[in-house]
Amino acid sequence: MKDYLQETASQTAGPYVHIGLAPDAAGFHIFEKNFSSTLTNSHTEGERIVIEGRVIDGSGTPVRDVLLEIWQANAHGRYNHPADRQEEKPIDADFRGWGRTCSDFDSGVWRFDTIKPGCVVGRDGRTMAPHVNLWIVARGINIGLNTRLYFADEQEANQHDPVLNLIEWEVRRQTLIARREQRGSETVYTFDIHLQGENETVFFDV
Repeated sequence: MKDYLQETASQTAGPYVHIGLAPDAAGFHIFEKNFSSTLTNSHTEGERIVIEGRVIDGSGTPVRDVLLEIWQANAHGRYNHPADRQEEKPIDADFRGWGRTCSDFDSGVWRFDTIKPGCVVGRDGRTMAPHVNLWIVARGINIGLNTRLYFADEQEANQHDPVLNLIEWEVRRQTLIARREQRGSETVYTFDIHLQGENETVFFDV
């Protein structure tokens, strides 16, 4: 008779997720260099944009202690990572392509300062629309949630995106589309993430 190993008990990411992963947001200035929500510098190529939103629970209440990470391609559509084989596209040494932030404790709003990514060619050779990958953790979430953000002003590219087309219902696809607006000198894409309920965001197994 075989012996079976018992599953290790799981635990949610909070309530101390900020102290461990983003201490500066919790008022603990313990790192010389903190992980940042700003992915650019003055030399980064591409259109400067702001991505912001809220994470909303099943009751419609903003989650105020959530941590989010994003990773994305540069303005040419290439990731600054050895696994990206699009050698015909340049790497932007001034674009990190990865960021971490926390929601505001009062409003629940989170924000990233970045650039609009270019189209990426997937491993199967099909071109994906410009998008940003997000990972979300908070109290009550046992396993981090993965989703994508697409851009409302990239309608033609979105229509041919192989990942969006895996989602059968159009109303579900819309949960991945960020809306664009101009606020003074800032171009802002708003993307609210719904954890449950009628407008639940599409999440992916990665």
